[in-house]
Amino acid sequence: MSSTPSAPVARGSAASDPQGRRSILMLMTDQHRVDTMGCYGNTICRTPTLDALAASGTRFDNWFTPTAICTPARASLFTGAAPFRHKLLANHERNVGYIEDLPEDQWTVPEALREHGYECGLVGKWHVGEERTAADFGFEAEHYPGWHNPVDHPDYLAWLEEHGHPPYEISDRIRGTFPNGEVSNLLAARLHQPMEATFEHYLADRTIEMLTRYAEGARTGETPFFVVSSFSGPHLPYVVPDEYFDLYDPADVELPRSIAEDFADKPPVQENYSRHWAFDTLTEEQSRKLIAVYWGYVTMIDHEFGRILTALEELGLADTTAVAFSSDHGEFTGSHRLHDKGPAMYDDIYRTGGLLRVPGCPPQVREELVTLLDLPATFLDLAGLDTSPAVDSRSLLPIVRGEQVEWDDHVLCEFHGHHFPIAQRMLRGRRYKLVVNPESRNEFYDLATDPDELTNRYDDPELEGPRSEMLADLYRRLRARGDNFYHWMSSMYQVGHLDHDPTMSGLDEATYQG
Repeated sequence: MSSTPSAPVARGSAASDPQGRRSILMLMTDQHRVDTMGCYGNTICRTPTLDALAASGTRFDNWFTPTAICTPARASLFTGAAPFRHKLLANHERNVGYIEDLPEDQWTVPEALREHGYECGLVGKWHVGEERTAADFGFEAEHYPGWHNPVDHPDYLAWLEEHGHPPYEISDRIRGTFPNGEVSNLLAARLHQPMEATFEHYLADRTIEMLTRYAEGARTGETPFFVVSSFSGPHLPYVVPDEYFDLYDPADVELPRSIAEDFADKPPVQENYSRHWAFDTLTEEQSRKLIAVYWGYVTMIDHEFGRILTALEELGLADTTAVAFSSDHGEFTGSHRLHDKGPAMYDDIYRTGGLLRVPGCPPQVREELVTLLDLPATFLDLAGLDTSPAVDSRSLLPIVRGEQVEWDDHVLCEFHGHHFPIAQRMLRGRRYKLVVNPESRNEFYDLATDPDELTNRYDDPELEGPRSEMLADLYRRLRARGDNFYHWMSSMYQVGHLDHDPTMSGLDEATYQG
């Protein structure tokens, strides 16, 4: 399929009534676990802003990322295309030979909205390629390079000086030991700045300034806005000031049940990855402290989101602006004896929080299986535009309006590597999850009896029926969307009668027809 879909066209009343076009504010975090939020069941970690957003809008309880890696997930958010289609498959910092920028003819949401009268602005993390910045895709944006807070950025340094804030300085580092004996990755540290000097506070300030500049045009309906406020946290390392570093008592932290992982029936890469993240070199006390600091980071960002939403209200924009919240993916924080994200398709990193408040729509909780990839079509729908250019996306607006709609009961996710190339595909249903790992062994989980995904039951004869059904279903889905991963499955698994020549030669199709 071409990477250049036709431009969306205005439809319905929005074409003649500019006030029918919703302004859109996207609040975005990075590497954010769903179970850190009160609205998703955490009784210790405080997230009053996100809880209030959930209570006044739609909370999606089955919200997933198309891939648990920053750059390809973010590229999908702005292109409406699955990673295999937009082909930006890895983070620049760990790239192992994939392309590093979106093609120049790639259709994107901000360009489409700008063409139809929207002000488009992005504040914070971009990380969708290395050379081409957010400004190259229709956003007004200061460029912040890299995967985490660029605390040496000239604009941030000028802001610190303007407000008389002290510079970035850290201590109390938490690190493990690499297998080769070297000191391992920084996981957390104490920041010697007040909260008002943090990069997160700075980003909230810049977001509020942008909303203030866009407010008049949005209030009149002449120029609605699409603003993305994109925070690098709570991605590790968790670097936060005293009041958040010490906010939660490690004694109150319950370690994840999947810390019992023994990797006995899992792909070997998972145990290798655990060693890379030096999990076993940390004490239990350190692991509890890490989670406590992670929660503090979540609460700090929630506070900054509160400042942004308060400004939206004070600017008179809350009643005309749709507000979305999601993360690009989750974080392990010790689950399965892992940190960060990587070649293990557990719900810890694939299921995230997803909130959407549209003025006039009822507060509710919905159970449909949706993904971050559904936001591009939703944004177009909010603008009154044709949603078809977002080729792998489906608008969530009917759900948000409270309608009962037919919806897919599975989500298809993919992974292409981080540090090293590795191919994975996942089909996740309500009860069962299938992961195909060509380099080693496949995985199959019964989430009803094993929500922590500790027991791989791929070879369990009791689950042969649902496993075989999901293998065939995944194969059909990959073929239908044009993901060539299906060729591996053509020869390796029982996926039903082949209706094509698996050698792709085209010389013997007759053998496989009829």
